[in-house]
Amino acid sequence: MTEETREQVGFRLWAVSDPDLCAIITADDGRITYGELFAEVNRICHGLRARGVAEGDTVAVVMNNSAALAAAYLAAMQSGIYLVTINYHLTTPEIAYILEDSETKVVLCSARAVDTVLAAAGPGVDVFVDGGVGADGGFGAGRARPLAELTDGMPATDPEHTPNGSLMMYTSGTTGRPKGVKRPLSGISADKGALTYVWLFNEFGMHREAFAAWLVSAPMYHSANITPAIGALNWGGTLVLMDGWTPEGFLDRVQKHRVTGTSMVPTHFNRLLRLPEETRARYDVSSLRYVLHGAAPCPVEVKQRILDWFGPVVYEYYGSTEVGTTIARPHEWLAHPGTVGRPASISTLKILDDAGAEVPVGETGIVYMRQGEDRVEYHNDPGKTDGSRRAGLMTVWDVGHVDEDGFLYITGRAAELILVGGVNVYPAEIEGTLIAHEWVADAGVVGVPDPDLGEVPAAHIVLSDSAPDAATAVAAIRDDLAGRLAKPKLPKDYVVHPALPRDPNGKLYKARLADTEEVSA
Repeated sequence: MTEETREQVGFRLWAVSDPDLCAIITADDGRITYGELFAEVNRICHGLRARGVAEGDTVAVVMNNSAALAAAYLAAMQSGIYLVTINYHLTTPEIAYILEDSETKVVLCSARAVDTVLAAAGPGVDVFVDGGVGADGGFGAGRARPLAELTDGMPATDPEHTPNGSLMMYTSGTTGRPKGVKRPLSGISADKGALTYVWLFNEFGMHREAFAAWLVSAPMYHSANITPAIGALNWGGTLVLMDGWTPEGFLDRVQKHRVTGTSMVPTHFNRLLRLPEETRARYDVSSLRYVLHGAAPCPVEVKQRILDWFGPVVYEYYGSTEVGTTIARPHEWLAHPGTVGRPASISTLKILDDAGAEVPVGETGIVYMRQGEDRVEYHNDPGKTDGSRRAGLMTVWDVGHVDEDGFLYITGRAAELILVGGVNVYPAEIEGTLIAHEWVADAGVVGVPDPDLGEVPAAHIVLSDSAPDAATAVAAIRDDLAGRLAKPKLPKDYVVHPALPRDPNGKLYKARLADTEEVSA
């Protein structure tokens, strides 16, 4: 294989030049070649057009990590349509809202989600199921049909017209109803659209070898996971799928397939680090070259321990569907512990105060960013779009500061600000301090009313297996924090949970925190 061929970018190009190359290793270790995957992608394209899906229309997927999900994504990107990837853990009303708001015409779903999707889909929305049936023993009493019905009889050949499509991601909705982040369709071809992934490779300093075996362990409905996964397919890599994350399952997959890269979240790090030392030592992770992480704050101590274990291969990024990206390469993070990095070459970053003025270096304000000249909008919500934009930049209301070298540090979220007697307190700092305690496995901090101070922090925690009884553990944690945090930041109450309500990407649903066992000490 020539160097020119090795560096080509575009799934479609690789499918033509190397059809026998392995594109996907499924969760049950089945293998799918580039040629086989391309044929299915084309059949989906033709099938959607036969169902009346035109350029600019919307298709949704509610699917677990599978070859079908990858094929649906690639099909959308060469059909000029919007693809909405929906969290299969959502409830019927939550999915119904997204389907209606996005004006979805067709839904492709996994068998595990078919009953919820059928209950959510309105009249006129076609539902196709990948593998298996619903709880009623059939495809929703005729309302849902097997995915094969969409593709059977359709040509496996490339469509004549292949305009580039776009993801339409819905914000997580952790603090309110999600909104679709919609970008204008570019009008370029699918092959040119594939070149947009080059920024990912360049910014992280990746080479094609990084994608020799790219493990997709977290759900691909999240942009942080599907973006590098499709990037791997656009560079002739192999996706190694994992459907359902466990610490040992992850380590086994890395060792078995000599995984070279993956995308993770801090929750994964925490769970890996809680494994006994002898368990960790049984697995070889030396093949890892790129471990990308983001989506949630990562305590400094946790990040340092993972770097000590995996080596200097952990790359942190900060950003969201709406805004630009910052990147902290391993050596940069080690020199600036706690940073989420500096802006990528195509990103603009400013820290602004409430009046929209840029604050001096080191001072805290609202983080505003933009990716290139990108101009996004919240679908069906111009008020939210305008309220989040200043001087061509957008914010998701994170709070932070930059140091003299231009590295960004995230302090918390403006929406989560706790005013303790007029003092600004951000939960992220308290949560990071809690997680650093050996008896705390997980933590979330919210504000609660206080008759004297207005509101005060309350800590919701999960105790580790090594912790003593709850009352003893909480008393020790209180004492530890008293020596590490200023008084306004000290939680007044502690609530012990068996688990906190997080999505698989590590985001904490703070609105769902509910007392299960309140401990006072």
